[in-house]
Amino acid sequence: MFTTRPELRGTFGAIATTHWIASAVGMSVLERGGNAFDAAAAAGFVLQVVEPHLNGPGGEVPIILKRPDQDLPLVICGQGPMPMAATPERFAALGLAQVPGTGLLPSVVPGAFDAWMLLLRDHGTWTPRAVLEAAIGYAENGFPVLPRVAASILPAREFFPAEWPSSAEIWLPGGEVPRPRALLRTPGLAATYRRILAEAEAAGANREAQIEAARGAFYRGFVAEAVDRFYRTAELMDSSGRRHGGLLTGDDMARYAARTEATTSRDYHGLTVHKTGPWGQGPVLLQALALLEGFDLAAMDPAGERFVHTIVECMKLAYADREVFYGDPDAVDVPLDVLLSDAYAATRRRLVSDEASLDLIPGDLPGAMARMAEVMAMSGAETPIGLGHGEPTFAPLPVEWGDTVHLDVVDRWGNMVSATPSGGWLQSSPAVPGLGFSISTRGQMCWLAPGHPSTLRPGMRPRTTLTPTLVTRDGEGYLAMGTPGGDQQDQWTLAVLLRHLHHGMDLQAAIDQPLFTSRHFPQSFYPRIAEPGRLLVEERFGPEVIGALQRRGHLVKVEGPWSLGRVCATGRRDGQVLAAATPRLMQAYAIAR
Repeated sequence: MFTTRPELRGTFGAIATTHWIASAVGMSVLERGGNAFDAAAAAGFVLQVVEPHLNGPGGEVPIILKRPDQDLPLVICGQGPMPMAATPERFAALGLAQVPGTGLLPSVVPGAFDAWMLLLRDHGTWTPRAVLEAAIGYAENGFPVLPRVAASILPAREFFPAEWPSSAEIWLPGGEVPRPRALLRTPGLAATYRRILAEAEAAGANREAQIEAARGAFYRGFVAEAVDRFYRTAELMDSSGRRHGGLLTGDDMARYAARTEATTSRDYHGLTVHKTGPWGQGPVLLQALALLEGFDLAAMDPAGERFVHTIVECMKLAYADREVFYGDPDAVDVPLDVLLSDAYAATRRRLVSDEASLDLIPGDLPGAMARMAEVMAMSGAETPIGLGHGEPTFAPLPVEWGDTVHLDVVDRWGNMVSATPSGGWLQSSPAVPGLGFSISTRGQMCWLAPGHPSTLRPGMRPRTTLTPTLVTRDGEGYLAMGTPGGDQQDQWTLAVLLRHLHHGMDLQAAIDQPLFTSRHFPQSFYPRIAEPGRLLVEERFGPEVIGALQRRGHLVKVEGPWSLGRVCATGRRDGQVLAAATPRLMQAYAIAR
């Protein structure tokens, strides 16, 4: 079977991330005695620097981790909540029917920094300085500009100086768009991290005391003060086409702390698959696995139309439930015990036929159909894809489609971690003066209509698309994997996982297989468009498979041969560590030895 590269194997450690520099930095941490959690934090901070169009210091991150001395994996939730001043009434008074996708209004508390520090404190061994030194070095000395970074800045060449001058100072050095592959420096971010380290080390030599002082500097110190000052005084352009101020305050920052939670999980063919709770979209993958238990996937061609059709139709049902049931379980009751039950899956499975469904059908639970009707009315169903179909939205200008980043690490001691950092994209909100970074606009994922689990509520976590995956076998870490891609993340991860489990493909071969994406359900990002029946497939499926999918009723759109998915993975079995990374976009890399 053709693969672009081998599945990497070794015994010492393995890492896979969406950028070669982050992978190299993470492996260097393992080489210098750090564990998988130290390496993940260091790589995570580097990704903020080298992929600034897809994540940043003002973003968020869900982390799933497994230690050999703990029975079950854990989730660190680094998803910050909505500001306390954010209410549907506040947006209605501004004449808005949706939360804008860009600007100050959709900003939430940035959760990534606290999540990485919590991971470091409770599971790592390194100091904040040791973990941050590589990120600071690249910010100060320069990093090579990815073509997609330049393409994300290019539409803002006139917009940034006119509307977001603090962003122009960072991303238009000398008033020009950085050239692809040229070195770009972001000294403002480096200075922010250096000041955090100075305050951390003023707390003394104790590692945990330094970590707590760093958290304090970010959420109750000078970083929070700068955010509060900017969001109270600025009124800047957003995707509504008008200028608005912000709602985020220093009190919102001070109130926040990342936290550890249990995973949501399901057994599947001798393995246990672990995801976040329903504040993320992760349980849709578990629901899809429950549905797919009733099909003989091993007998299907892994690149054939039956395989694609079966997965897509099951995912449509799982995503329909996401639309009407998922939300922050701190604020709403999410019936996960029902949604993940065998009996529920058996009932839902009967809806899968040989024909492509053009309907979005949630489970038969109280209020589900009424909610779905409201969602489809709000989403602009059957509207062609336009602004905002990826993650970072940027109006009133055209956008370069974007997503997020991902990393997986396993070490020689059996520690394993999967994380999907995102938010704080350079093109989604104006940079905070004096800090050198932007704040997450994840609030755009909340509905403003009343009565929905994802209706905007002060202090709630917006239902995010970020969804790392960790798989255990007999209680031990077996596989860590994930991908950028917004609503597409669990679709791509699921296809790779199933090909690996049912067809005996190694991780790299499974990643290299052609991928597909359903656009059937409302997208989670502004302006929340749905395209019933739309199915994107890579050209490599070939005309016979594509034609068969069309005859089943799928509205097929053929994409480039290597255009869908950015899956990375690491694994551990038979005394070895494994790693693989997508060749798509030619920047993700895996390392193992």
